[in-house]
Amino acid sequence: MPPRLPIPLAQAARCCSSPASRPQAPTLASLFAALSLQPRTPAPTSTTTTLTTPTQIRSASILAALSDNKGAYNKRIRKGRGPSSGYGKTAGRGHKGQKQHGKVKPWFQGGQTPLIVSHGRHGFINFRAPKMMEVNLEKLQKWIDQGRIDPTKPITPRELIRSNIVGNPILDGIKLLAGGKETFRTPINIVVSRASAAAIEAVERAGGKILTRYYTRDALKRLVRGEVVHTTTPLPVGPEHVKSVLGRMRHEARVSGGKRVYRLPDPTSREDIEYYRDPAHRGYLSHTLKPGESPSLFFKVPGTETAEVKAVAKEKADEQAAKLF
Repeated sequence: MPPRLPIPLAQAARCCSSPASRPQAPTLASLFAALSLQPRTPAPTSTTTTLTTPTQIRSASILAALSDNKGAYNKRIRKGRGPSSGYGKTAGRGHKGQKQHGKVKPWFQGGQTPLIVSHGRHGFINFRAPKMMEVNLEKLQKWIDQGRIDPTKPITPRELIRSNIVGNPILDGIKLLAGGKETFRTPINIVVSRASAAAIEAVERAGGKILTRYYTRDALKRLVRGEVVHTTTPLPVGPEHVKSVLGRMRHEARVSGGKRVYRLPDPTSREDIEYYRDPAHRGYLSHTLKPGESPSLFFKVPGTETAEVKAVAKEKADEQAAKLF
């Protein structure tokens, strides 16, 4: 430790020192300047004075204005925790009654006879019903006149969707309606998901042909992208057809270079099968009906029993008559 100077000598040294070398008390501005956020700049290599561009200086006061992003924090409502919360005392439940003390079902109407009892149920919404894209004959004739659709070639859902006659997005199928059927005059060969009876009559009156086929939403999307070949021939049913179908699919996969091959689906629900088995709907499965057979899978046409069924019924009737006599 260096030896201390006597007090008179220390005072003399402080008096004789220059003002620049004296230590000064730090000011508030200098403290904030030291806390300011500035990017570090490299030190100059020479002693000559250089001109530098002004840098951005951000005050340290922004530390007091920090906050979460909008929507990052939601204040939780605390009910029944005093009047300061705005939901104190009754906690928004009101005064007395079942609604304050217990749970009330949403259809409770205060004890009166419910409206569904006094008036009954009206209407029904089938949320599982397929959503169809609709096309009127008037608009179809307009598209043909403008050259957007070629009537000399078969018109499939691929041509209808690509011509923008139906809007986006792609739904579960396309239904042909008879709006403007008086002006429809072009013979066409069209395949759609469904068609009204008046639309079928108008198309056939003009010399055209209409066929209804089963589609799904994914099948229509693949058909538009060209990932599947359109066909109106259903997949054969039975174990004897498995080898031929698999061989055909493998051959198509080899031809396409190993690309995955899709096929158009066939209906599986009873309602769809019955619709496309009906000749009145021009269904593509109507050729599977036997003479005198009904499109329904449940009901049978009266008087269409086979000879074997009639013979068995006659034998039973004869046996019952023999027992009685």
